[in-house]
Formats: sequence, structure tokens, C-alpha cells
Amino acid sequence: MDLSERFCLVETTLREGEQFATAHFTSEQRLTIARALDAFGVEYIELTSPAASPQSARDLAAIASLGLRARILTHIRCHMDDARLAVEHGAQGVNMLFATSEQLRHVSHGRSIEQLIEQAQTVIRYLKPHQVEIRFSCEDSFRTSTADLLRVYGAMNELQIERVGLADTVGIATPRQVYDVVSTVRAAVDCDIEFHGHNDSGCAIANAFCALEAGATHIDVSVLGIGERNGITPLGGFIARLASLDKRLVQRYNLTLLAHLDQMIADFVGVEIPFNNYITGATAFSHKAGMHTKAVIADPRSYEVLDPAIFGRTRTVAIAHRLTGWHAIAERARDLGIMLSESQARAAAARLKALADERSLDLNDVDELLYEYTE
Repeated sequence: MDLSERFCLVETTLREGEQFATAHFTSEQRLTIARALDAFGVEYIELTSPAASPQSARDLAAIASLGLRARILTHIRCHMDDARLAVEHGAQGVNMLFATSEQLRHVSHGRSIEQLIEQAQTVIRYLKPHQVEIRFSCEDSFRTSTADLLRVYGAMNELQIERVGLADTVGIATPRQVYDVVSTVRAAVDCDIEFHGHNDSGCAIANAFCALEAGATHIDVSVLGIGERNGITPLGGFIARLASLDKRLVQRYNLTLLAHLDQMIADFVGVEIPFNNYITGATAFSHKAGMHTKAVIADPRSYEVLDPAIFGRTRTVAIAHRLTGWHAIAERARDLGIMLSESQARAAAARLKALADERSLDLNDVDELLYEYTE
């Protein structure tokens, strides 16, 4: 697939994210999240099923009535009662699923592949006249045989639904497996393909990217990757993966809002943003080693594949430590209006390294040392 082609983000913080261990969004928070995601520019916002609770149904109706640019989806069981509620509460799209792997079919519904196809056809035929987008997903796609996947998706494709979904429900798939399975499905259907990948084995971003390369058109993400267990593909991480390849792939989004989104969700669910979080982590654009800082000062692209400025972030060059180099010391001196010769900068760096071997330092210690060169 040519990655310059248009793809869509299905942002599911308000559905998958609700399944995160400490998530319990109020109605006001749900509205706030929906508006923030829309301002960022995601194409779809997926909400919890209206069958989940009375408030979930009311919140779906409220968000669907906001007039957002993003299309409002709801995630439902492949069941007529759920489908009716989705339509009645204003959903613009319905993401339905059925467990298809042998493991889940046995414990979930006990139906055969033929029986679940028949039930899905019934629900889809009901939804068709209501002008909603329809996605049918095989839950646990990557523990489902390829033959069963193709039987199901072939039947769904014949009904001319908008897309089929491939879900790595337990986070077991490898990037190569995702590419192969998505490619196989891509060759068998002419509708769009959505990918939903869990992060249990740390492959969610890589798997989502491989799905896109193989022909997927819609990628599920959530803010900070929150969701069931270890969550799913994080919005910021997937944006970082695409931007590192070609920033034009993400220029349609308001990238400066990523930090706000991450902090908002972190506050709502009571967690800290990880120090090494993609783009918004405290150390995401921090440089320390002398060899690195020298190169970054000369040309940031030397050690930064992402430009912090396009995300509204700034880089930091840490110098109050024993690994600092004289180039960084000279740069800090210039910031203070102190012009050091190379020999002075080298001498200052040597003194700083010796001090750092004795105790922890901060920027004030560096500046005090440098101001000595003005006396």
C-alpha cells in the first residue's frame, strides 16, 4: 500500500479506553474527551455500546448530537437489540463483532461459523436501511483459521458493508503475521479493512503499521494506549511511527494537542504519563551524552528522527553531569552571554566532570562555574 493514500484513525478511548483498569469516565468527561479528539482531527470516535448501561446510551446520544466532524461509532455485539439501540441513539456507524476463534467460540457463544454468519446477516440487513456505516469484526482474528476468516469476510463483503475488522484481541500476533493475514484478506474483499491490536506482547504499534502497509484502511488507537489489560495501539505512538517515516502522513492532525490529550486522560484515569512515552514523555526529546549533544547542537536531525516543534514540544540538552562535553558547555555559556574559547570550554567541562563525580549537580551549578569566566 502507498502510505500516502488516505487512512483513518478510529479513536476508541471512549470504548476500549473505558475498559482500562482505572477508567470510569463521567458524562462530562466523555463530552470533553470527544471534543478534544475532534479538535485533534481523528476521523472516527468509537463509544461504548448503548446496551452497556442507561448512561452509556444517553452519552452516545449526547455526543452524536454535538455536530462533530468525526463520525461517531458505537461498538456492539452482533445482536438485534444492540443494533436497535445504536440506531435509536444516533450512532453514525456500528462496529459489531463476533468471536470466531475456537477458543472464544467455545466459551463465548457456542455457535458454528455458519450460525454466526447467519446472525450477522440478519443484523446487517436490519442496519442497512438506517444509513449507518457497518463494520463486522472477527474477534480474536489471529487465533482464527484463515479459512474461517475468509468464509466470514466473504459473506460480509457480499452484503456490501463498509469494512471488515481484524482484531488481535489477545495481543498474540507478530508483525509478519499481521502483514500476511491482512494481505490475504485484502485480496479477498473490496471493502475497507480495520485493524485493532492489543499490546500484551509489546507489538501493538508495529502490528498496526504492518496492517497499514498490507492494505488496512482504518487503525484503532486510544490515548496513551489505554484499554483492556495492557491496552492497544497508542494514538501518540502510532503518530510517532508515521511521522518518523514522513511527517506529511500526519499533517492533517493538530499535533500540538497530543500533550494535552495525554495529560487529560492520564489525569482522568489516575496514572502518570510514562517518562519514555512517545512524543509527550518527559525525556522524549532529552539529550545527555557528550557525543550526542555536540551533534544535536550542530544539527538536531542527527539524533532526532522527530522534530519536537511540530508537536509543540522543545528539546532539552542536559549538561549538569559527568557525561557532558565541551561543546554543550560552550553552548550554555553563549546562552548566558559568555563567550568561551575552545580551551576555556574544555577546561570548564573538565571541572564540571570532576564536580559531578563528587555530587549531584543542577543547572545553577553549571552557571555558577561559567560565570567565573566573566570575572
